[in-house]
Amino acid sequence: MFTCDITMAASRLPATTLSLKQFLQRTQVLGIYRNMLRTIRQVPDERDRKYLRDWARDEFKRNRHATDQDAIRMMITQASNHLKELQASLALAGT
Repeated sequence: MFTCDITMAASRLPATTLSLKQFLQRTQVLGIYRNMLRTIRQVPDERDRKYLRDWARDEFKRNRHATDQDAIRMMITQASNHLKELQASLALAGT
């Protein structure tokens, strides 16, 4: 006889669900993170690339459990500014 294990399926669901605002912020943060890593790949010097990649990963990981909406907005703005600065620096360097 076939039986279905419902508890297995339920355990895959997240413990808490995100509000729409939190979901959109999370999507924005992940997009910035991905763009940051893509941009870092364009850095010509391998040591600089590793330093920047480690820095970006550490910063995003350090702030991953932030819940204060104002702080999250500020961090998104800062990360966007860092990304724009890095892209501008690479453009000036001709990379």
